[in-house]
Amino acid sequence: MMKFKNLKRGLLTVMAVTTLTFSCDDSFLEVLPTGSLGEAQLLSRDGLEGALVGAYSMLNGKGFGRPSGPNNWTGQMLGGVSNKGTDPGDYTSMNPVQRYEVDATSGEVSSIWRGKYEGIARANSVIRLATQSDQVSDAVKTRIIAEARVLRGHYYFWLKAWFNSIPYFDETIPDAELPDVPNTTDVWDKIAADFKFGMDNLPETQADAGRVNKWAAAAYLGKVKLYQKDYAGAKAIFDQVIANGQTTNGKKYDLVPQFAQIFNAENDNHEEAVWAVQSSNNTGSTNNANWFDDLNYPYNTGLNGPGNCCGFNQPTFTMLNMYRTKDGLPLLDMSFNDPANAVKNDYKIEADAPYTEDAGPLDPRVDHTIGRRGIPYLDWQEHPGKAWIRDQTYAGPNSPKKFVYYKTQENSFTDGSSWTRGYATMNVPIIRFADVLLMAAEAEIEAGTLDNALALINRVRGRAADPAGWVMEYDGSGPAANYQISLYSSFASKADAWKALKMERVLELAQEGHRFWDLVRWGDADSFINGVYLPHDSKILITKFGGAKFTPGKSEYLPIPQSEIDIQPALSQNPGY
Repeated sequence: MMKFKNLKRGLLTVMAVTTLTFSCDDSFLEVLPTGSLGEAQLLSRDGLEGALVGAYSMLNGKGFGRPSGPNNWTGQMLGGVSNKGTDPGDYTSMNPVQRYEVDATSGEVSSIWRGKYEGIARANSVIRLATQSDQVSDAVKTRIIAEARVLRGHYYFWLKAWFNSIPYFDETIPDAELPDVPNTTDVWDKIAADFKFGMDNLPETQADAGRVNKWAAAAYLGKVKLYQKDYAGAKAIFDQVIANGQTTNGKKYDLVPQFAQIFNAENDNHEEAVWAVQSSNNTGSTNNANWFDDLNYPYNTGLNGPGNCCGFNQPTFTMLNMYRTKDGLPLLDMSFNDPANAVKNDYKIEADAPYTEDAGPLDPRVDHTIGRRGIPYLDWQEHPGKAWIRDQTYAGPNSPKKFVYYKTQENSFTDGSSWTRGYATMNVPIIRFADVLLMAAEAEIEAGTLDNALALINRVRGRAADPAGWVMEYDGSGPAANYQISLYSSFASKADAWKALKMERVLELAQEGHRFWDLVRWGDADSFINGVYLPHDSKILITKFGGAKFTPGKSEYLPIPQSEIDIQPALSQNPGY
């Protein structure tokens, strides 16, 4: 049986159809191309497993452009945690995205749409094949179908999150009818049903760590229920996941003791990995490494820094400021951008401006998330500031840090066979346990059980408060900055608990692809983006954000790609586009 550490390898010659592909009715005219497989081979155990690997492979958006990758880089921009980065003349098709001005002709939008529907087509093919097969036991057939349904649920979840109104088709829809399937917003129950099937039919452990299991399906089902605002249903599921959940490789769910180790390739498939996109190197193709992340490294680092390209995905000033603390707690009154509180890290963005490290109190997770001048950048060197930044006046002075490899991992946990060394191999979380704890806290707040929510939030903060996990100076003299973090003693009201929960999700999960959709589902996108983020960052980065605006009732979702509407007349465009 093939190993699943690298789910991007395997049989990709699957019988998958997309919304743009149709089979010929005159079957006697069809001749299989050289190297393809006949149906009898695909119905075998090896054929089914190979087709399933093909469905898994789309988790990393292989072949459909960087916006389709699992790091949700495009969404980081929309959520105000990252800039596009670099300079105004590079990757210009992303410029309208970060300004909330993207239109239906955007190739970046089409990339997301097509990548997710390719995954759905492959998952549907697996389900069809497994249903037809008489060459495997019922138990194997059920397990394969359950894995494929969870994959399908995942791809549909993100289509729903990105576009809201989407055409839904399962394995029962004939190819010829696909162009006639209209888009609809009423798909949450179908998505939930796929995850429920996985929860009910998948084993707790499997031979390969990268496969989805019962508890990953359950956690995803709980997440869907949050989006449906079924808080009671979400709470019931999260209670089970927290009490009994374990990883596919048999580790009881828990927080990794040190925050930085979540993103260390040497620690992949750890106890916090509810479900993660697998990655590997030296396979003959950088597509098996984190190809979608190759641009998101500090700029022009040479051999004294990672990647040596390209300066994209730079953290925003607002996100940096959100890590400011007072008495060890976040500034829940949203005053973090006030001049008295804003982190004094390169607010003078001219390349040669004087620089003094900020001495104020900060949440220690800041320096695991953001590369700041003068702070150790993993085991490479102190971030040198302008030497690693392409254009500070356009994108600010800071660099991404979470999904970056260590100097000691060069060529062992990286794939340096392409044009840049920036192909790392740490797994990318789809859901991790801290995310589960915070989603559970959200459900507890809505249930009115504030003490339970307090305990869950403090469990996450407790790890961050452990000095053993802080960034230290290279000379061993102590912490690299003035880290101050405390636990909450109580929540005076439901409103206070909500403020703490919303802040904790960005502090813990920033740059992991959650922020924008949290804002949208909470109804906070307009107030945060137009009221907090853009007014502040546009004063500093005028070229990038001057005049930019989030439009309520439109900007919550991307437009349906015009190229899809042109060939599928049943599709209608989203409001405002």
